[in-house]
Amino acid sequence: MSTGELLNIEPRELKFAFELRKQISSSLTLLNKTDNHVAFKVKTTNPKKYCVRPNTGVVQPGSTCDVTVTMQAQKEAPPDMQCKDKFLLQSVVTSSEATAKDITPEMFSKEAGHVVEDCKLKVVYVSSSQPPSYVTEGSEEGSSPRASHLDFGSRNSSEGSQRSFPDSHDKSSEVQALMSKLNEEKTAAIQQGNKLRQELELLIRGSGNRSQGGVSVKFVAIVGLISVLVGYLMKRT
Repeated sequence: MSTGELLNIEPRELKFAFELRKQISSSLTLLNKTDNHVAFKVKTTNPKKYCVRPNTGVVQPGSTCDVTVTMQAQKEAPPDMQCKDKFLLQSVVTSSEATAKDITPEMFSKEAGHVVEDCKLKVVYVSSSQPPSYVTEGSEEGSSPRASHLDFGSRNSSEGSQRSFPDSHDKSSEVQALMSKLNEEKTAAIQQGNKLRQELELLIRGSGNRSQGGVSVKFVAIVGLISVLVGYLMKRT
């Protein structure tokens, strides 16, 4: 537990039961141990990788707030399962009328003379065979429905949005189905082309005794069909 002047933060590390190609969440509990309203903001060094809900909020005196951090599905594991990502949770005393909508970046500016409390949090990957206590995907836990990607410049999403990440298995199934359909169409087209080629050879043999100007309409039509078929196969492949 991180014990500051304003908030108690538990746990100090964000632990994820790491699994490839799986979206995983971890949670923090913020306890306001003061008699004041405390505003907070969460930042991360890797905003494209995580979704934080809520990323900003106000904790009332003596109350708690749950923050859920969701890591998108990863295609590969880091070396030695060591993660260099970090989070920064900032807190500051605010007015009793303040809400999450009233929070601005200027509230956490130390240059403006505000007393800001910082708490740095590390990201730790643990074995999935012994998972820590974390919020499962799709959970409704947390005191605010807001969700957004963040960086140390803080980019906020609109209230009520919840961003999810696509599963790579779904994309793989769609690609395999499309490839199978294309192969079937290609095979059928090749078979039709072979049939037309055989008819053309028979027609050429039968018209061998004709004059050069006596090419039939059927001959011209078959040649045209073969040209269209070749063009179709070129596009499909």
